Amino acid sequence: MVVFRVVPKALKLLEESLSIGGCDYKNPDYEEILAYISVIGCALVEAQDFESSRWIEELRPYMSLLHMTSVDGCIEKYRHTYENESMGLLDSSDDEGNFGHEELCNIRFSLAYGGKILLHKTRLRLKRGYVYGLVGENGVGKTTLMRSIDNGKLEGWPEGLVTHYVRSDSDMDPTCNVTVIEHLKLKTKKSDEECRNFLSEQLNFTTQFLEGPISELSGGWQMKLRLAEAMLIVPDILLLDEPTNHLDVSCVQWLTKYLISLKDTTVLCVSHDSHFMETICSDIIHYEQRSEWGPHRKLVHYKGKMSNFVLKQPKANHYFELAATDQLSFKLPEPGRIDGIKTSTQKILEMEGVNFRYPSNDFDSLTDITLKMTLSSRVVILGPNGAGKSTLVKMIVGDSLPSNFGKCKFFIHHNLRIAYVAQHSFFHVEQHLEESPVAYIQWRFKDAFDKEKLESEGFKITPQEQKAIDDFKLEGIWSRRMRAGVLEYEVKKKGVKEKDNKYYSREDLLQLGFEHLIKQTDEKIAAKEAGLDLRPVTTTEIQKHLDNFCLSQEFGTYGKIRGLSGGQKVKLVLAAALWNCPHLLVLDEPTNYLDREALGALSIALNQWSGAVLMISHKKEFYSSICKEEWKISNARLNIEGISQERKMKISKKKTYEKEVKEEVLIEKAGGNTNSDGNKYKDATINFWGKAISKKEARNFDKAKKKRDVDTMRKILLIPVGRVMPGHEELGDGKKK
Repeated sequence: MVVFRVVPKALKLLEESLSIGGCDYKNPDYEEILAYISVIGCALVEAQDFESSRWIEELRPYMSLLHMTSVDGCIEKYRHTYENESMGLLDSSDDEGNFGHEELCNIRFSLAYGGKILLHKTRLRLKRGYVYGLVGENGVGKTTLMRSIDNGKLEGWPEGLVTHYVRSDSDMDPTCNVTVIEHLKLKTKKSDEECRNFLSEQLNFTTQFLEGPISELSGGWQMKLRLAEAMLIVPDILLLDEPTNHLDVSCVQWLTKYLISLKDTTVLCVSHDSHFMETICSDIIHYEQRSEWGPHRKLVHYKGKMSNFVLKQPKANHYFELAATDQLSFKLPEPGRIDGIKTSTQKILEMEGVNFRYPSNDFDSLTDITLKMTLSSRVVILGPNGAGKSTLVKMIVGDSLPSNFGKCKFFIHHNLRIAYVAQHSFFHVEQHLEESPVAYIQWRFKDAFDKEKLESEGFKITPQEQKAIDDFKLEGIWSRRMRAGVLEYEVKKKGVKEKDNKYYSREDLLQLGFEHLIKQTDEKIAAKEAGLDLRPVTTTEIQKHLDNFCLSQEFGTYGKIRGLSGGQKVKLVLAAALWNCPHLLVLDEPTNYLDREALGALSIALNQWSGAVLMISHKKEFYSSICKEEWKISNARLNIEGISQERKMKISKKKTYEKEVKEEVLIEKAGGNTNSDGNKYKDATINFWGKAISKKEARNFDKAKKKRDVDTMRKILLIPVGRVMPGHEELGDGKKK
């Protein structure tokens, strides 16, 4: 049925090809022959068989009956025209605009990743000096295709072509101490002088940047460095994966001019920045799936810019519009309450007179910073690359402290839960490439706190701090309390009985050098307040959470992180960051990798969410719909414009998971899971000493709780007389210590 449905198209192309051979194709005697030839041609196209010898073998016996001068020539013209038309190349195959341009590749190939076929018997034709936009939904395989081109792994790929692939996400360890100049010399094999001159003259790298470690570069400057590699190598084909990510407006303009000026380099670019694509692209290559091609996608070539492509494919208009659809929506978990915060306008964070200086610098990156945030805050941080936006964010999320700490006002609520999606979040995710997204979240939160966060440089206990801990004979911090407006921590020292434990103020402990230990303690307590000690890290629970970020079971449970697209990795990073139900969501360049449909969904979700939002973004179209308050950083100083509107405060109760835990046990017993003992009560409740109680004790605790038998509940949790267990204040016995 498919063959006969497309016969009219085949017949039309056949008639155009016969005209060059002097055939009178309008002769009524030829009608039946032409119909049969078109059916054969259509069948060959359906089989994606475009071998010249095959077409000549099948069609010559019938074409010879048409009395023309060049049978084989007409067959070849028919085959070539039909092939171009089926791949969308008819408009640009041999027109005047292509005249004189060297053909770099003209191949037919299939492409798979894992067990999934991404492209099937499709054609790719690239000419020198053209800028091709590679367009398609997230997850169709755009990045996989570019990596395969860069590795020369496509079937029939020409030998000798020099390619260079510029990734948007950094594969550099954020703690890397390799200097910028040494890195560029190693990658390009150019001399020290060539690299220095290029970076300083073309990209405005200062001497301090050149001699400094890559880890101190902002995302924008790291992207400039990766682009510099490509420019110095001068490849035949330049592969760009979201090149405008992290770049400010002036840098995007500079990149645009550079790409337009290229004459001998062919560019294949993936970008969700439609204005950028409209400006640079000469042609569009689109991932398409048509009924006559079966279940697989192919590459279809459209001559002209993005706007011309959208005219021919109106459904692709979402590349220009920032709007969500019914098929895609994000659901962010509500943050819950914070101790002492009763309205959405009470401050949760405040700085006054804050300075910050990197150890390797002799000047302040930020000076006299004054700001505050509430749960109603919706803030965007603006400024050129390297102005200090990410530096300010790192102080807010706890990765660093002010240089003048103790001499400035620096307040962050001790129970504030912060989710931070950093520029280099992909680096951490990609340490788990062979695991599924579910397994990654299980690893990260299995201990009822964010293990990845506590292992980061901002929270890891340094050797100097460990020595201070050992010298103080500190065994651990057992609890925390607020007394007379002062936050105090109960300290247990080695060789000292529990009854002799002492409380120290936060300031006292910081002066003793326990900065990271305090941060870890606060993080664990905040995680417990979010209910992470009760939330089961089961596949069912985690997949349910991933579903709220449009990462389906196919990718979340059964797929590997290695197989995720850039957009899918962003969804995973967002989902993992929001597992602890944060009060403040900090996003560093959230528009990177997400297509415009997903950006629309994220915008709607953030506007509906009741927590505070702080983001760094260069895309006004996105942040203007969310943020009414702008923090502009220039010359190391902060200027605040606009004001966040008061929002209704949603107070949700601490969620319990006892019902889900019991159901999981029954399922595992019935299903015969040999990899688990079925004891899901093990991590459901923790006693006073931080040890997991048994399944039987958990059941007895639940029964006592229903009967309000406080004494039995205290006994099960081993709560000492006169003590109150954090999170179980209802079990206080009223006795003084």
